[in-house]
Amino acid sequence: MNVNNKYHLDQLIEISSNLSESKKTDSLDVPFVDFPSQFAEERDSIHDCVDLVFSEDQFVSEKKIEEFESLVAKQVGTSFAVGVSSGTDALYLGLKSLNVGEGDEVITPPNSHFSSTSAIVQTGATPVFVDVLDDQNIDPDAIKAAITKQTKVIMPVHLTGRVARMDEILEIARTRDIAVLEDAAQAFGARYLEQPAGSFGKIAAFSAHPLKVFNAAGDAGFLTTDDEDLAHRLRLLRNNGLHERETLLEWGIVSRLDVLQAVILTHRLKSLERKIFGRRSNAARYRRKLDPRFIFIPPCQGREFNIFQNFVIQVDHRDELRAYLRDHKIRTAIHYPIPIHLQPAASVIPRGRDSLARVERQASRILSLPVHPYLTDRQIDHVCCTINQFYRDKDRL
Repeated sequence: MNVNNKYHLDQLIEISSNLSESKKTDSLDVPFVDFPSQFAEERDSIHDCVDLVFSEDQFVSEKKIEEFESLVAKQVGTSFAVGVSSGTDALYLGLKSLNVGEGDEVITPPNSHFSSTSAIVQTGATPVFVDVLDDQNIDPDAIKAAITKQTKVIMPVHLTGRVARMDEILEIARTRDIAVLEDAAQAFGARYLEQPAGSFGKIAAFSAHPLKVFNAAGDAGFLTTDDEDLAHRLRLLRNNGLHERETLLEWGIVSRLDVLQAVILTHRLKSLERKIFGRRSNAARYRRKLDPRFIFIPPCQGREFNIFQNFVIQVDHRDELRAYLRDHKIRTAIHYPIPIHLQPAASVIPRGRDSLARVERQASRILSLPVHPYLTDRQIDHVCCTINQFYRDKDRL
């Protein structure tokens, strides 16, 4: 999804300006997300989506789901897409479709949302946590070191909307005949080496949670694959394992994508490119304005097209800075303050803590700044000036 190919520079500038102007006021109260502005921009069309679903009286319509799946598959560049009820279910069903179960190991990083590991545990398999790089994405060398005879799947997480080093990961998997399931929950629209997230592995799982860049009005998710047999099995698994109405082929769950969410997502797909451009423009402004003496921002490589699901900086005195920003009406978040391997629920999972030093260090330093496309330049400048002032004052002490 290359916005630079579709729009000329002057059009992109106009798009960014229109997104900023859609806010009611150019306030220095900076929200982390801005659902009211999104709804104000699309109020009539969202009402149309609701009217369509209710007027047709097709609340579990296969036709609307298939239309959405076709558009998603085309966007990602895969042969098939399968809609499900959440990103968590997408991960779980993706693993189940690969026959992951008890006795198997799945290699993944522990600096993701709990859902990534929960999906593995729910299959009966064992998560094997490995360390990450400075950009917070999984370290391919750590994957190599973690592979055993029990390794069934490698599950990289495209964290913050940045695709992991899939060329290296696929080569590792290919030489060892291991399947790759992309956790692309945060990365719909991202690319690596000009290839879309979700088109690298045997299968990929996406989330369309309201906080995602490509967001529904509630929980929603989907999977992509080029394997027809996998797509067929996923459709069985999301529908109790039923073939037609009365024939149960295997034990599944109820995880059908809600028709209303499918219709809303189909509508929102039309504006996704400019929303991504807005986020990328905001991220670029942060890079220009934040003082690099005090703030580390993982650099973007030429091979990456990052959609900035989150804009994450790494800083000292993180918690103190966050409180300072809150006092200046700037909302932030931490994704994620306690890595999964240090959570109480993970105490029964075998692990080597010494091998996760980078994850643990980053967990104490990461801070997500507002990056949604409804921010104004003045708001971003306020955030940057406030952060820079905090560290300059610290530096003078």
